[in-house]
Amino acid sequence: MSKVVITGINGFVGHHLARELHGQGHDVVGISQGPSLAPELADVVDTYLSCNLTDQTAVDRLPLEGVQAIINLAGLANVGASFEDPELYMKVNVETLSTLGQAILSRGLTCRLVAVSTGGVYDPTGQPPFTETSKVVDVDKTNPYVVSKLAMEKQAQAFAQQEMDCLIIRPFNHTGPGQLKGFLLPDLVEGIKKSLGTGTPLAIGDLSTERDYTDVRDIAKAYCLLALADRKSLRQITYNIASGRSVSGQEILKLLSTELSPDKSVETQVDPSRIRPNDAPVIFGDHSALSRDTGWQPTIPLNQTIKDFIKLA
Repeated sequence: MSKVVITGINGFVGHHLARELHGQGHDVVGISQGPSLAPELADVVDTYLSCNLTDQTAVDRLPLEGVQAIINLAGLANVGASFEDPELYMKVNVETLSTLGQAILSRGLTCRLVAVSTGGVYDPTGQPPFTETSKVVDVDKTNPYVVSKLAMEKQAQAFAQQEMDCLIIRPFNHTGPGQLKGFLLPDLVEGIKKSLGTGTPLAIGDLSTERDYTDVRDIAKAYCLLALADRKSLRQITYNIASGRSVSGQEILKLLSTELSPDKSVETQVDPSRIRPNDAPVIFGDHSALSRDTGWQPTIPLNQTIKDFIKLA
């Protein structure tokens, strides 16, 4: 089977991707800046390497010979935190891809480099569903996280123009077991539990907005398919990963409340500080190109994602 590198392996998606690749019989090489591999991955990762991926010298020393694909999950992903240090987001999210690409080119390697971007790059004022050819947002009208991902995409496109086997992947919102605070599902679960325990209302933002949510395990399967597909079957270099439908925060709250408090309603209170005045009402993506070229389809329904998240929370 194939040898596949996952950078940022200790992160949320890295956990699921490592298990998916291992389950398919592939050799998994994990890279992270931390000194050690997350203990729960010990049974699925064949090799672990600690490396600062913004350091070209360190990346040039990585043993990448014999690797079929590098899936670059390393980076910073919290949109809110990106406003606090936009320069750090730009540095980390662009340079982790740049150093890997430079290492591939300088050493004449033939492995595929998978650059993980975001469905957030699309202009939210456009008409969903967003396809890979939909207009992207202006950099002066979005957040620093998306700005860094657009810059990373330009680097990936430059590598592709140098005949490197490089793909750009744009996953829309994804969630599931193991996701940490700072995202809608884990934040709502924590808030509901606190509300039920203290009798105080659950503070919420505008939950009427609708977003595209895919289970992280389906996302991991898509990464595997794209990383290892025969290049002749891939008709483009950029692919969306999305469920193809939008779900409101209200619907997610209702599903969570049913699971966590079936006999007692959860009182809510709007917190003005959580309101984003320019939030687009509806965003969802089109995964038809991915399905056409790899056969991928989302398989895990949102209610199952929620049940599985709560079970492990």
